[in-house]
Amino acid sequence: MSAALIVLGGSLGATLVGHPVRLVRRAFRRSLDLLLEPEDGRADMIERVVGIAGRARRNGLVSLEQEALEIEDAFLRKSLTLAVDGMDLQEIREVMGLEIELRERRVEDEARVWEAAGGFAPTIGIIGAVLGLIVVMRDLGNMQKVGDGIAASFVATIYGVGMANLLFLPAAAKLKLRGAAAREKQELMLEGVCGIVEGMNPKLIRVKLEAYLDGGGKVKAKGKAPAAEEAAAERPAA
Repeated sequence: MSAALIVLGGSLGATLVGHPVRLVRRAFRRSLDLLLEPEDGRADMIERVVGIAGRARRNGLVSLEQEALEIEDAFLRKSLTLAVDGMDLQEIREVMGLEIELRERRVEDEARVWEAAGGFAPTIGIIGAVLGLIVVMRDLGNMQKVGDGIAASFVATIYGVGMANLLFLPAAAKLKLRGAAAREKQELMLEGVCGIVEGMNPKLIRVKLEAYLDGGGKVKAKGKAPAAEEAAAERPAA
């Protein structure tokens, strides 16, 4: 117990010294979701964007104003709202591109917190082992206690190395992978909205966005609704 407290407390203290408390708290909250594997959702998002493109081509971009406000995904809602409000295509790319960059930077900052903890933990473990040895050396007359004390002292080293390589560093790596996946999904949505603004055919938007799928696979349309929307979208509004 004492070895665990030394390693955890020392790693937390060193991390707090090197990073703002707000960032450490944010990194900890983010890590609570690492054990859960969320659905990718890119295929469903492509279907959603293609459906929106079909309605925009058929009824006009302004007709999407109410629908844009009801979209659950904050990034897609903001992108489509800017498009409906008449913002220039280049400005949409700049505004939403900046948001993508800032979100990814925040995730990287959170990952660096765990990387720092993974760097501190082995060193704190060695410090704990040395402290244990110092205590043991006070009682060299009883070799039985010395043997037990030396064995217990090295537990701190095991805790430090184990926590770093089994918990802290893997958490940092997974956070980075999650951030990269989120960036790709946001880029998918942005490219879809830009295609809608350009008046691109929904079929072409689908082909373009399928590049974001793992392995370059194609989206399997659910039912006949998307195909019907695309067919109707080929007849643009007057």
